[in-house]
Amino acid sequence: MSDKDQDRELVMGREITRRDFLNGVSIAVGTSLVAANSTWLEAFGSPQSPFAPEKDRSYYPPAKTGLRGSHDGSWEVAHDLRDGKDKGWAQSVDDGESYDLVVVGAGISGLAAAHFYRKFAGQQSKILVLDNHDDFGGHAKRNEFKAGNRVLLGYGGTQSIEAPGNYSKESMGLLKELGIDVRRFFKYYDQKLFDSMHLQEAVFFDKETFGADRLVPQKGLHYFGLNFAMENVSRIPIAEAARKDLLRLQHASVDYMPDLTPEQKKSKLIKTSYKDFLLQYAKVHPDVVKVFQSSTHDLYAVGIDAVSAADCAMEGFPGFKGMRLPKSHEENAELDEPYIFHFPDGNSSIARMLVRSLVPGALPGHTMEDIVTARANYARLDDANSPIRIRLNSTAVRAKHIGDSDLKTAKEVEVIYVRGGQAHRIRTAHCILACYNMVIPYLCPEMPDKQKEALAYSVKMPLVYTNVQIRNWKAFQKLGISSIYAPGAYFSNVTLDFPVSMGDYHYPSSSDESCLLHLLRTPCEPGLNCKDQYRAGRWELVNTKFETFERQVRDQLGRALGAGGFDPARDIQAITVNRWPHGYAYEYNELFEPSDQPESERPCVIGRQPFGRIKIANSDADGHAYTNTAIDQGYRAVREIVQA
Repeated sequence: MSDKDQDRELVMGREITRRDFLNGVSIAVGTSLVAANSTWLEAFGSPQSPFAPEKDRSYYPPAKTGLRGSHDGSWEVAHDLRDGKDKGWAQSVDDGESYDLVVVGAGISGLAAAHFYRKFAGQQSKILVLDNHDDFGGHAKRNEFKAGNRVLLGYGGTQSIEAPGNYSKESMGLLKELGIDVRRFFKYYDQKLFDSMHLQEAVFFDKETFGADRLVPQKGLHYFGLNFAMENVSRIPIAEAARKDLLRLQHASVDYMPDLTPEQKKSKLIKTSYKDFLLQYAKVHPDVVKVFQSSTHDLYAVGIDAVSAADCAMEGFPGFKGMRLPKSHEENAELDEPYIFHFPDGNSSIARMLVRSLVPGALPGHTMEDIVTARANYARLDDANSPIRIRLNSTAVRAKHIGDSDLKTAKEVEVIYVRGGQAHRIRTAHCILACYNMVIPYLCPEMPDKQKEALAYSVKMPLVYTNVQIRNWKAFQKLGISSIYAPGAYFSNVTLDFPVSMGDYHYPSSSDESCLLHLLRTPCEPGLNCKDQYRAGRWELVNTKFETFERQVRDQLGRALGAGGFDPARDIQAITVNRWPHGYAYEYNELFEPSDQPESERPCVIGRQPFGRIKIANSDADGHAYTNTAIDQGYRAVREIVQA
């Protein structure tokens, strides 16, 4: 079938909700889109215009659909900075503004840093937070959809408060100061809803990978540690020898490294990918590898060819029953806490509560419940009368100490940022860079080479979080499923949204109601090391048009859910693609890197060292892609200012 025939079958031309996105625009690195696209000009004004879009009453980024995440307009200036294209930034306009603290980055780490600084320095501290995106929150992205008179909320990035029992006193203290009581989620998250409707997980095997399209429901299936009931293995479209190997892998207690001690096995598994373990040690049929290939995408953003067998053993993957491996203190550490600490818009609600605390009038209400349906007033974010201001659509291009070249005696930092095509400069007593680590060497070229090299070491994980609004979810109920793992498909995971109701927000618990589906894609290129896979995935994302995502959404959902009566032409109402070429923080992969590296020699530790009056706060700075990490790093950066 040709692309045109497929498009007609999927009804690609049908109107769906597409508010304010740049459709069909290729965004190859280095290409400027401002002059080429009228949608951008309508939303943000002329490149030379001082017009501040968030002062417009119609300005409301959460309601935009289409390509979001690192949206067009948020990355071009940073790429120019990387490529050495100074577009008149040296002739920056002096805003005449002076602050106690300027924070670059309005994600959770940057907002938390502003919170902690005000706590230490006083309520009247003058703070400016800059961000290159059209919304605050960074990866904690809020997506809104209309369903009649209702609003449906989705998360476009950071999902949940994971394992709050492991939070530091500083990160948990911040949540409590904001009014977040994680125990309430036991009431708000309906853990019994899908079970009461007899819905279970399923695997969708696609014909391109497995020779036939087949949906295989499986109760108790998990993305990690896939285990199939014996009666379902026969339904998997793989070779008969592979079915036998899969059952052996799951149920047989076999030591695949009998000549090694438990500690030697652990060391060996750390440096062996799970794919190689399956093929070289468990000696399974290659079809078994295809079943598991994408099962690690959700956590590692790469397949089992780039994840160690040791990590997979810790996550409960099959094949290790008879291995007699030493227990790890980290093993299953968060299993004591269910994965339920989730606002309807993910951790965007944490970012919104921080903004509500920092900027008077930005968001109404005062509880963790009313933040869910509160509408942000973006016109209040950059109010000259407020001690704390948040300035969106503003990309920092320089942070340098003023005057004395001796960092110990410098009294101020000059920050230059670009907004609407015009460079501006401001002064501040202190600066916290809460942006991506790899940008910092370009912002501060005077930094020592060792520090810049360490900051450039990490390669952020590219990922796509797509929210699809559907007319109803009867197809899921008819098929008896709530989520799908698709090992060979474009999107590796498709799930009904988390069943959370809190405050005035109610989850659409009837299958007759419109609801959201969450689709995950982590673009990667099997066979390379994890960093090169991330680079390849990033290149793919910045060159993928919205229409490609839409076609894949329609095709995959139509094929996987068709037996339940799902019609993509009729049932898809809106699509928001949260594209993150620079996604979550890079976490060190022991399969490719030293497993015994001292803490002081980790690149993230070297990179985050104070540079005079410039400090660094972000999840990159600790090498873990978690909200508590972002908060803790914001706290550390502020403590470095206070203790200097």
